[in-house]
Amino acid sequence: MTLATFGTLAGQGVVITGAAAGIGRATALYLAGEGVRVVLSDIDADGGKGVVEEIRADGGTAEFVACDISSESEVEELIERSVSFLGGLDFAVNNAGFADHPGFLHELPVDTWDRVLSVDLRGTFLCMRAELRVMHAAGHGAIVNMASNAGVKNAPSMAAYTSAKHGVIGLTKNAALQYARQGIRINAVCPGTIRTPGIASFPEENQKVWADMMPMGRMGTPEEVAACVGFLLSDAAGFMTGTELLVDGGLMYD
Repeated sequence: MTLATFGTLAGQGVVITGAAAGIGRATALYLAGEGVRVVLSDIDADGGKGVVEEIRADGGTAEFVACDISSESEVEELIERSVSFLGGLDFAVNNAGFADHPGFLHELPVDTWDRVLSVDLRGTFLCMRAELRVMHAAGHGAIVNMASNAGVKNAPSMAAYTSAKHGVIGLTKNAALQYARQGIRINAVCPGTIRTPGIASFPEENQKVWADMMPMGRMGTPEEVAACVGFLLSDAAGFMTGTELLVDGGLMYD
């Protein structure tokens, strides 16, 4: 069962990065349940193919393409294969990313900084660039970038992630204005602490601190974020572009 039905998604085609688990997986399942044809991408081929099998078993249409979004050539191949499979590209959800573990800035390894920025920010740029070529030529499309509450506020002791997500929001706003009259809408979703497998990779003490910080008294779920992505892609959000949609349980205002 989906959390909401907007009625304007069925029959469209979408590419979703970082779709093997967490928010990406939930988004793929949500959109497929609304009748969207889905291309899933991730560096985790086994996980991604597993989600495809889930969608197909439920009668949906899905394909998997392995991709490291920090690689220009792999991103270009991803979008080329997506367009071939879908017959075009109506939607894109640029979700792939990861965070550095908490620590002092003066102890942050340069290679960690480079890798987080390469995937979270550069990767989002590479995906958007390839997606927008297709959408601009077609004269329509909607893109949702996965930012974070850290992109509008802060993720304490996570300098690379905070910097990257601020960059994703800036990129979203810049591109939204460039393409506002081209039939293309571009928005960002900014989750707070969401109960994903990625959260489980952090130390228990960090998880407890983040959960306790939530004004609603709990972490969010991937499915709640997925429903917001579906809304932004749908015609129900037809007059929204350049938006940073907070899905953080009120954390921004605490």
